[in-house]
Amino acid sequence: MRRAKDFVLKQIYRAGFDVFRIGTRYAQDGLATIHNDGFRSRPEFRAAYRRGLTAGGGVDPGFEWRVHLALWAARTSLRATGDFVECGVNAGFISSAIMQALRWNEQDRRYFLVDTWEGPPLGQYNAQEIARGRRAQAAAGVAAGAYHTDLDRVRANFAEWPNAIVVPGRVPDILPSLPVTEVAFLHLDMNIALPERAALEFFWPRLSPGAMVLLDDYAYRGHELQGAAMDRAAQALGAEIVSLPTGQGLIVR
Repeated sequence: MRRAKDFVLKQIYRAGFDVFRIGTRYAQDGLATIHNDGFRSRPEFRAAYRRGLTAGGGVDPGFEWRVHLALWAARTSLRATGDFVECGVNAGFISSAIMQALRWNEQDRRYFLVDTWEGPPLGQYNAQEIARGRRAQAAAGVAAGAYHTDLDRVRANFAEWPNAIVVPGRVPDILPSLPVTEVAFLHLDMNIALPERAALEFFWPRLSPGAMVLLDDYAYRGHELQGAAMDRAAQALGAEIVSLPTGQGLIVR
């Protein structure tokens, strides 16, 4: 009888009851967990996160675990050869945090930062995304000033890193102009299926062995169509995306 009770309790706890019985240690950005979040108190993480906040004008999106994973992926990518690329930069929170943590001026690499800095291209949403309200949501965000459009301010934010290259333009149109032959780290955060898939397909043959591809919204609620498009793209390339509880996705080349 005792063994049966223990088994039932174990299944309940696995289902998440512990989170409510014990309380969470971390609850941000759609992720709640009772597990160790000690990285949040490490000085190097705090410094990187503060640099991200500076880039964002002091606005805290409350996504520390997302940044933690981005820092890990970027740091691990230093084992691979090539440059870093981010498509979908906006204020530059995560890219600024990465360059702070990796002491970017000591790295013999370039970090290409690609964005329209005009908000998401509304004409790139497909019919399904429009029906789900993705385009209307983006248009509302542009009207509310949620997207950074002051290119001078963006350039000023990255000015401390001479090997950070700001590239205004629309993906995929701008990609062939990038002087990139090898990529060690690729971060995609454009919130639209078409440019995300196009960027993955464009950079795939340029990714060096061990390179990391981090997809910001792959498993995030509301981005199901985008995630499905990336699954199809990855399958066609012979790759597999690991789904992360932060909503991110990760591919190792």
